[in-house]
Amino acid sequence: MKKALITGITGQDGSYLTEILLEKGYEVHGIIRKSSSFNTARIDHLYRNPEILNKTLFLHYGDLIDPSSLNRLLEKIEPDEIYNLAAQSHVKVSFDVPDYTAQVDALGTLRFLDAIRETGLRRVKFYQASTSELFGKVQEVPQRETTPFYPRSPYGVAKLFAYWTIVNYREAYDIYASNGILFNHESPRRGNTFVTKKITREISRIISGQSERLVLGNLEAKRDWGFAPEYCMGMWQILQQDVADDFVLATGETHSVREFVEVAFSCVGVEIGWTGTGANEKGVVLSLDAEKMARQIGSDKFNINVGDVLVGLSESYLRPTEVDLLIGDASKARQTFGWTPKTGFEQLVKIMVDADCAEMRGPGSHF
Repeated sequence: MKKALITGITGQDGSYLTEILLEKGYEVHGIIRKSSSFNTARIDHLYRNPEILNKTLFLHYGDLIDPSSLNRLLEKIEPDEIYNLAAQSHVKVSFDVPDYTAQVDALGTLRFLDAIRETGLRRVKFYQASTSELFGKVQEVPQRETTPFYPRSPYGVAKLFAYWTIVNYREAYDIYASNGILFNHESPRRGNTFVTKKITREISRIISGQSERLVLGNLEAKRDWGFAPEYCMGMWQILQQDVADDFVLATGETHSVREFVEVAFSCVGVEIGWTGTGANEKGVVLSLDAEKMARQIGSDKFNINVGDVLVGLSESYLRPTEVDLLIGDASKARQTFGWTPKTGFEQLVKIMVDADCAEMRGPGSHF
């Protein structure tokens, strides 16, 4: 039985990857940080299963900013594969806590690779969760593995350090280490502060009467959005290659935040139009599909009318340096190991909206 060690196991990607690896017959070990509150919601359906916990799934305390814990866990577990998914991954927040972001996202990767070198586990395969934010102020459209990097945030810069650390340790010490340059990948398990989840969650709250307005920053930012479980399968595929290498995973399509808002509202029967310009632009209700709204909220009672303002803007959500456009070319991954995304943009948005509306209707199942 292969052993996998996952950092960030309680996050979106970590939870999906855990499910994939357990299904493939792995023994999965996850690193979690000590905390006064539980943050295992995304893996509770596994954590609470007596047939899985401490049989094929094991959780260990540790931290990427604590080298001794990494060495100890590597010696104890002796994993075959390591997936380094843990990060301070909110780009806007990285401007507020740049030092912490660097400690986790940049030096955390270095500490892990050094721990591999010091413990002598040279047969282990290491996956580094890299990011399309490396491309930042894009130098080429679409972006691929050979596109020059130009990060535009402390998060992007920290991930750039981690990217080249992977390459350096691979070449200097013959460690099997690969970067997955994953473009934006979303799901119902996305963190609430990420713009996609913020949109779908707030829409479900608006139509159920728990919120009045969705407030955003840059409506024109364009991203390449895919469905997270498919990208987590790609992570596993990257580590199954005979030779370590770096791969872009992306859909090859780009859509604006504005488009995401419009499609998400349409999923609950609300047609959104736009009025005003610049910081004064607002999203207003143009039409309503009462039957679709009733299905989503489980009731025919709602307090939304044509002409209502449901979307506003705030400069507080703007980054000091914006990334205007990201669109990836995953040709290398497709040609090397057959990875292709299957979930389209509108289907992805609907999956997320439906899940958030279901949660608003009552206690939901995991997604």
